[in-house]
Amino acid sequence: VGTTSVEVSELLSRLLKRRGIPHSVLNAKHHQKEAQIVALAGQPGSVTIATNMAGRGTDIKLHPEVKRCSKCCIKCLEDDCSKCPTDVDVEECLNDVPCGLYIIGTERHEARRIDNQLRGRSGRQGDPGSSRFFLSLEDDLMRLFGSDRVTGIMERFGGYKGEPITHSLVTKAIANAQKRVETYHFEIRKRLLEFDNVMNKQREVVYELRDDILKGEGLKEKLVTIFADVIDSLIERYTDPKTYAENWDWDGLLGEFSLIFLTDVQILPTERKDYTLERLREHLNHLAQARLREREESLGPEYFPRIMRYVMLSALDSKWRDHLYALDALREGISLRAYGQKDPLVEYKQESFRMFDELMNDYARDVSALVFRAQIEERRTPPQRMRAYKPEMGREGKRRDERVSQVKKKKI
Repeated sequence: VGTTSVEVSELLSRLLKRRGIPHSVLNAKHHQKEAQIVALAGQPGSVTIATNMAGRGTDIKLHPEVKRCSKCCIKCLEDDCSKCPTDVDVEECLNDVPCGLYIIGTERHEARRIDNQLRGRSGRQGDPGSSRFFLSLEDDLMRLFGSDRVTGIMERFGGYKGEPITHSLVTKAIANAQKRVETYHFEIRKRLLEFDNVMNKQREVVYELRDDILKGEGLKEKLVTIFADVIDSLIERYTDPKTYAENWDWDGLLGEFSLIFLTDVQILPTERKDYTLERLREHLNHLAQARLREREESLGPEYFPRIMRYVMLSALDSKWRDHLYALDALREGISLRAYGQKDPLVEYKQESFRMFDELMNDYARDVSALVFRAQIEERRTPPQRMRAYKPEMGREGKRRDERVSQVKKKKI
């Protein structure tokens, strides 16, 4: 008996227990006994309730008596069912129509593929078997994705409550409902992939940068480029090309430059009016590169590349971790912008690009600051602990040193 959820399997199990029908339940709650339940599922008269045991490769071995039994006799336990052969046992019903393993589906799955896999548990490798699905208009599949046409077909056929209806139109309507479910889930997966592609492109950029740092080639040139980016951001923040040079925020610009690169910059107020953006950029880059040469000479050719690589990797990894957490938080709430008639995907792309731009700016600023603050510390070996001297005691309770002194006295 195939079910779509654990709750339905437990409900059917309780109903069978009330009828006194022995059975086994194969769901996630009894995973220790799964192999044993599958092994005994092919015994004569055994009933197994399973949740999505439709996985390919699940082979139920049939007992020889089950293969010999030619036709299924399903007893009807209702009192008012006069047509059911209630006086015939399964062992006595031996006709020419093969039976074997009988699959009962309680409802259709959202994907027709899973239904076909459930059917495929019977009739494997020449074994006899058959399958049948029992559906209701109250099932989730028909209630959410089934059209009103199915309800009209059911009302047109009429019949009393509980009467089974089999018709090609009903089967086609069910297949169309499953196609709509699959299309719905496909659109969801496609949407998720579009969101993931945004992060994946950023990940490729960061990992490519990280691989270049790990190779250790051209670290000094990379630092010069990083310094230039930091200086460009400072100039953009504290200057305005539409105003005169003496009206720029020189105190903020020179103060932050000195704080990052640990150097004192002196530009007299009388000289500031003669500066252009290009001249200011060249001057600050020259000072930053001079500080980098001083740092290289102080550390030496042995430690300079190792420290620079460590500084760049640690800053990049730290900023990338924070960026991933921020993207997760952004993704959880970006769907609310749909209430403002905005596409959440477009908004997510714009916000993530802005955050990634901030990531690279913060990374360049942190690297520029850490380059001049990283220090080499000598590894100090911890002092060895002195163990307290404990004199060894002999069998007579005397210390070893006392016994040794007594032996020396005897020799003398």
